[in-house]
This record gives sequence, C-alpha cells and structure tokens, in this order.
Amino acid sequence: MSQHWFPKTPTLPVNAPLVDQQPPEARTQRRRLRACHECDWVSALPPLKSGEKASCPRCSHVLVKRNRYPAQRSMALAVASLIALLLAASYPFVSFSYSGVSNRIELSETASTLIAFHQPVVAIGVIMTIVVLPAVYLIGIVWLQFGLLRNDPLPFSRSTARSLSHLTPWMMADVFIVGALVSLIKVAGLADIELGLSFWAFCTFAILLLMTVQSIDADWMWFALEGEPLAPEGTQTGMSAAAQQLTSCPTCGLINRLSPDGKQYCLRCREKLHPRLPHSVQRTWALLAAATVMYIPANVYPIMTTTSLGNSSPSTIVGGIVELMQGGSWPIAGVIFVASIIVPVGKLFALAWLCSVANRSHALNAQTRTTLYRITEFIGRWSMVDVFVVAILVALIRADSLMTINPGPAALAFGSVVVLTMLAAMSFDPRLLWDAPIKKYPGRNAARKEVIDGK
Repeated sequence: MSQHWFPKTPTLPVNAPLVDQQPPEARTQRRRLRACHECDWVSALPPLKSGEKASCPRCSHVLVKRNRYPAQRSMALAVASLIALLLAASYPFVSFSYSGVSNRIELSETASTLIAFHQPVVAIGVIMTIVVLPAVYLIGIVWLQFGLLRNDPLPFSRSTARSLSHLTPWMMADVFIVGALVSLIKVAGLADIELGLSFWAFCTFAILLLMTVQSIDADWMWFALEGEPLAPEGTQTGMSAAAQQLTSCPTCGLINRLSPDGKQYCLRCREKLHPRLPHSVQRTWALLAAATVMYIPANVYPIMTTTSLGNSSPSTIVGGIVELMQGGSWPIAGVIFVASIIVPVGKLFALAWLCSVANRSHALNAQTRTTLYRITEFIGRWSMVDVFVVAILVALIRADSLMTINPGPAALAFGSVVVLTMLAAMSFDPRLLWDAPIKKYPGRNAARKEVIDGK
C-alpha cells in the first residue's frame, strides 16, 4: 500500500514534504477525470511533469497546470509579496513640487483623501483592491502552504483554499501601477515629480503578486489537502457532464453527481454545486442593464475638477482624453480611451450578444463565442485605470490656491460600471454556449497535454 501512494523512487529528496514528493497522478493508478468549467466536456487528465498543462480537448480551456515545488514556490513568493507590500505602505509613494509648493503622499492617502471629499465608496474600492484583498490572499497562501509543508494542514485550510479563487479577480495592484504611470505622465509637464521608495516597492509587489497567483497549482494543492474521491461510478469521457447528471466543482474541479433536489455541495471542498449557474442569462442581463444606466452619468458628469489660480475646470472622461490629445500625449490618451471607452462599451455589447445567442449555439461557433467570453472576462478589470488615476491625482495635487484636483461624481458612477460588468461576466455561464446538441468528439476523451514553460 505504501508503494502505491508514495513510490520508493521519488523525484525529490526522501525527506521532502509529502505534498511535493509526487504529483497526484503518480500516487494513484486510476484515471483522474475532470469536467471543463467552460464547455462541460468530461476528459481524463494525462500524467503531467513540471511545466506542463492539460487543456480541454473540446474548447482548449486549461484544466490543470503543473508547477515544480508548488508549495514552496507559492509560499516563498507570497512572503516576498507581503514584505514588498509592507515597504510600499511604510514609505512615501510620490511627491511633486510646483512654483515653490510641494506635496508628498503615501500609498494609503490615495484612498483616505477621497473620504475627505465625500467619496467613501470609491475610497473603499481603491484600498480594498490594491491593499486589503491582496494582503488577505497572500496571508491565506502562507497559512495554507505552511500547513501542507508540515504535512499537517492548519485549521480552516479548506475554507482558505476555497476562498483563493474568489479573491483573485478583485486584486488590481497591476492595474493601479498603470494608473499611477498615467497620472505621473499627466502632471510631469506641469510639476517636478519624484518617485519614492514606496512606488518601486509597490511595483515589485504587483509583479510578485502576479507571480504568486500564477504559481498556484490548485490541482496538486487540493489533492494534498483533501485527497480525491473517486469519480461517480459510470462516468464516461467524451461527452458532457450534464448529460450524465454530473457537474464539476468550480473551485477544486472534482466531478460530483447531482442530487434530485438540487441542493448539493462538493464532496471535497464543500462548494455549492449547480448544473448551470442559476438564472445565468437573466442575472447577466440585469447587471448589464444596471451598468448601462450607470455609464450615462459616468460620461456626462465630470470625473474630476482642476482648480488653478481660482479658476475651476471640470473634466469628463471624454474631455480628459481630448485634452491629452491636444497636449500631445497621444499614448496616454490612447490608454485612457481604450480603458474607459472601448473596454466597458465592448464588454456591454459582447456580453449582451452572448446572452442573446446562448440558446442558439452550435459546434461551429461555440469555440469562437467561448474565446470572446474569455477576452471579455479578462479585460474588464482594466477599466479601473481611470478611477485609480483620479485617486492618485486628488491625493497628489494639493497646492493650495495654485492648483488642486477634486474628484467628480463620475468617479463613483464609472467605478460602478466596472464592478457591474465584472459581476455580469462572472454571472454568465459559458457552458450554455455548448449546451445545444453537438456531435461527440470521436477519439478525444483525454485532455491535451502541453508544455507551458519549456521544462
């Protein structure tokens, strides 16, 4: 029995933690099955080496990606990220001087200054997405992986692991860096800018946070944490899970059999299960309608007001783009135009179109529509660039009567558009695009294995 689960010739040292001795497929002789989260196709996972991934043979969605030393790597990156975040929060972020008047801000002031201007919701959104949620995520990684490396999971490890995937879309440190660069370029011609240690520490933090997210081997983590129950008896590859009264857990990937009453939780991670997201299309339509309504004041009202020598100049999103173009800052104008106009409008139209055709898909266009959904889901968070630009400029440009920048009502409206469109993308179930009768894929009952980093 011991040879079956832990072979005598591990690829790592004998005293390595059990979580790193062998990947899951090397510890069991049975096939490990997965149902794709995007098209519901059931396939068998192939043996994977470090640097390889298994993709769905039907829609090419990545089912599993394997990393070497998964627990050590993600824990080391998480600790480094927390140290960089602590440095970013402890030192000056950026300073400017204009006609003898100077100002210096810290990272936290990008949110606290908004509260002084009666924008508490925007302030909470800024600090949550760039500091609080990333910190909670990283602490959760350290807590979880430390227990796995000890071969003795710490309390609440299952709940912690389940929460990681829910936090990921709302961490926007990388978007904040782009917003900071846009802000600094906008004022570089008007004042002298000096970047503080916090700025470089936060850039490092954003990179390390991205690397931490990419380092998570969820398949290996859940196998080490809770094992893997057998797939329901009679599960067949090469067809959809719904056709077999099965569903895949959206968190840990385990295939579960659906209960007749519809009230069921995953056997491994206790996530609530549904054959399809309840009222997916209706919820998406409702969120899109709300986002469309909020997009009108987001463009009609000023997003910020610049006061210089007693003269106030309100600026809308489109007006700010025009001013940047007239000032010769075409690249920055292009970034703002894409993030504030193209992305939100494109998401509204793309999701509306996907909702309208969800019940009329077929094999020839389901793949294309799924690709459109992936793009829509990925780009949505980048619209927050404009909100971060406002937060930074409001905190930084405080030169008394010479020049000040105040947030406008459009900041809250536009932030609402970003959140609503993100929620709309999460509410849409891409498996609906594949639910129309589609012929079986002959001979394609195993996930496709690919090398992802050349190892």
